[in-house]
Amino acid sequence: MNLEGILSISGKPGLYKQISQSKSGVIVETIPPGKRFLSHFNNRISALNEICIYTITSEKPLKDVFELLQKKEIKVESIKEDESSLRAIILDILPDYDVDRVYYSDLKKLFKWYDILSNNGFFKKIKKKSKSTKKVKDA
Repeated sequence: MNLEGILSISGKPGLYKQISQSKSGVIVETIPPGKRFLSHFNNRISALNEICIYTITSEKPLKDVFELLQKKEIKVESIKEDESSLRAIILDILPDYDVDRVYYSDLKKLFKWYDILSNNGFFKKIKKKSKSTKKVKDA
């Protein structure tokens, strides 16, 4: 999973892919692709590959959290957006996350971003390992 070039822009909904950079800002494209525009440097732009979730001992990169959600096969459309259900899911995949420093608004963003990325093919499907039953021929 590569989150390189995926951006969140403060005050604008959704996620954006960085296309290019100019003197006055960053040229971005909406995800799903559609509109391109210039986001000026005075906007607060956050790169998803630099965002981490606080845990009690350290910080967990967002990429790793998305991978954990994908391994658990979490379906975002089935998630209720109430605080208790979001915290229960995070607690299930990341038992040592810092409850005091990870706010409800952070969890809502995390799941919205995961939904956007998963619906637009940014995650490769994880193949489940199956037990192979090969018959060995006698020589």
